[in-house]
Amino acid sequence: MGGVVFLLAFMLGVPVWLGGRDWGRAKNEPFESGIVSQGTAHLRMSAKFYLIAMFFVIFDVEALYLYAWAVSVRESGWTGFIEVSIFIGVLLAGLVYIWRIGALEWAPAQRKRRAEREAARRARESQT
Repeated sequence: MGGVVFLLAFMLGVPVWLGGRDWGRAKNEPFESGIVSQGTAHLRMSAKFYLIAMFFVIFDVEALYLYAWAVSVRESGWTGFIEVSIFIGVLLAGLVYIWRIGALEWAPAQRKRRAEREAARRARESQT
């Protein structure tokens, strides 16, 4: 326990001890890739970026579970195979659902065309 506390104090203390203490106007400016940014650093981001990031995290975690299953596939036998099949089925159902509701469509024009097609299909069904 003492070693962990020492390591933590060391890792937090050394940068403070060795780091620079010069605070100036240039120090507070955003800096990326060797280019000083122009304009404001606060840009409004679309919520679609966050939605796609959440989908990525969900399906990325799924890949971790499948990797763990693949490592122990011989030990898990048919029971493990059935469980993984159900797991993949649930994830595919989720993917089909988010695809059907249009969550993966980026441009508003695509959503508008899709809504028009759905409305036309419903109108045809109600006439028959």
